Amino acid sequence: MRHAASPLFLLSAEPEGPPPEAGYPFDLPAVRALQAMGKLEFTAPVTFFVGENGSGKSTLLEALAVGCGLNAEGGSRNFNFSSRASHSPLHSHLRIARGVRRRADDFFLRAETFYNVATEVEELEKELGKMPSYGDRSLHHQSHGESFLEILLTRLRGNGLYFLDEPEAALSASRQLAALARLHQLATEGSQLVIATHSPILLALPGAQILHFSADGIHPIAYEHTEAYTITRRFLLDTEGMLKRILNPSIDAE
Repeated sequence: MRHAASPLFLLSAEPEGPPPEAGYPFDLPAVRALQAMGKLEFTAPVTFFVGENGSGKSTLLEALAVGCGLNAEGGSRNFNFSSRASHSPLHSHLRIARGVRRRADDFFLRAETFYNVATEVEELEKELGKMPSYGDRSLHHQSHGESFLEILLTRLRGNGLYFLDEPEAALSASRQLAALARLHQLATEGSQLVIATHSPILLALPGAQILHFSADGIHPIAYEHTEAYTITRRFLLDTEGMLKRILNPSIDAE
């Protein structure tokens, strides 16, 4: 569904039709919250999904990517491989509203299936020849972190819609800073990114929309109020005290 002019490619997502019977993924907090709120709107070039493990943020991110025509295991819309049909049917129960601006690129990057994407790239290179957009070296011949950053720097060409699921998983702190700079560049040059993350470094991106997923629903949250920021800050400011409480739980009980 296409709507009025907007600088964004992805405007909103809302449940379509009555909710299916209980069971995965429709019993996840994020999916129940979306059903209750009726519509999830995107208001900035970069949207972060944050929340505890199991809240459903990655499942919703996957559904948005698949609903926009991307391969469930990652890659672009030209990737149609499947090593295991493990993605949820949530995408078929969402109505996705898109802006009228045409995108020149798209990609779904997810940590858990990146090996499969790298393998597919090698297979395509055997069939079609070298693919410069994936760098000069095989993704399998680089460390996990190097290949992740290579995708961000080389494959994401710009003016595109990108879904990233925990991109920090393979990156050192310094590489996360490099990724932050690349995300900023992509956003300021016309791309839109939707990212599930636990990284306090990536979440610091100025102007980003941050949505917190919890049992209470999906709500906007300020960077300084995210758990990733508050716990990291508390730990760095009081490392010794935090270690004492974590490694000796009896201290808090006294």
